[in-house]
Amino acid sequence: MRNTADHAATVGTAAQPAGQSAVGEPGAAGHGEEPPGGTQRWPRARRILIPALFIAPVLVYAVVFFAYPLVFGIIMSFQRFDFAAVIHGSGPFVGFANYRVVLSNSVTLLALRNTVVFTVASVVCQVVIGLAIALLLNRKFYLSGFLRRLVLVPWLIPLLATGTIFSLLFGTSNAPINDILQHAHVIHSPVPWLIQGNTALAAIILVNIWAGLPFNIIVLYSGLQDIDPSLQEAAMVDGANPWQKLRYVTIPLLRPVLLIVIMLGIIATVKVFDIVWVMTAGGPNNATQLLSSWAYTQAFTNFDFGQGAAISNLLLVISFALALIYLRSLRKQGR
Repeated sequence: MRNTADHAATVGTAAQPAGQSAVGEPGAAGHGEEPPGGTQRWPRARRILIPALFIAPVLVYAVVFFAYPLVFGIIMSFQRFDFAAVIHGSGPFVGFANYRVVLSNSVTLLALRNTVVFTVASVVCQVVIGLAIALLLNRKFYLSGFLRRLVLVPWLIPLLATGTIFSLLFGTSNAPINDILQHAHVIHSPVPWLIQGNTALAAIILVNIWAGLPFNIIVLYSGLQDIDPSLQEAAMVDGANPWQKLRYVTIPLLRPVLLIVIMLGIIATVKVFDIVWVMTAGGPNNATQLLSSWAYTQAFTNFDFGQGAAISNLLLVISFALALIYLRSLRKQGR
């Protein structure tokens, strides 16, 4: 009987909660347990920390190479920042004096006019010629695949190399462009393309059109591929000729892509600098001076960094306004 009682007592003691002793006080097992929320802190911190580590290099890059130069350029435009100020790191505050001087300068107004002419002529020709070539490449014919790859070649050449090559092609009276045009009886005597003001601006516009065509062709060709061929066939059944199919079927369906190409083309062309600087450096007599090249000239040729920054900020405002128009057009298309 005694052994039976001792066995029952042992079983009763084992049946009590693990965190208490036989008399109901907290036992030793309760002191080694971790709070329920402790095991969840590290996974929660890891979910925050790991994405932050991936984002941090991009943020550092954006701050160092974009945000800091942008802010410093804005500050510089309100200072008399000449070559002496470069040594000290800052110049005297002059308010909006740099902007007043820049806007009252006849060269700035000429550069603004040239920028508008350069942008409008380049974008219009790039879109029209690009659409014509995209329509051609959209047809199935011998070597069509090879030609689609060949149109990418101008896009692969750096703009500095493009400007250098065309400087040699246009440069002298015996340059290849003059020889070709004379043999084709388009001109009777050599044209000094890069020496005369009107021909120099036309030359850099032609080069910029050539450099920007591949982007327009590829994007417009992709848009044409998305058009249902049955719509073209239905228009043919209704008696539409090729021009009517283009006007009433292709272009309306291609309008969203055309809008993207036009807006991106304007934003990219407004900031063109490489081709102009390599071919003419803004000359002759500022005839090909654009806002981008004029800002560079003021800053790094005349060493007036304050006015150069003011011109750059004007160009930045124009680009920002165009970007807003582009984003607004995308939003309307999304609706």
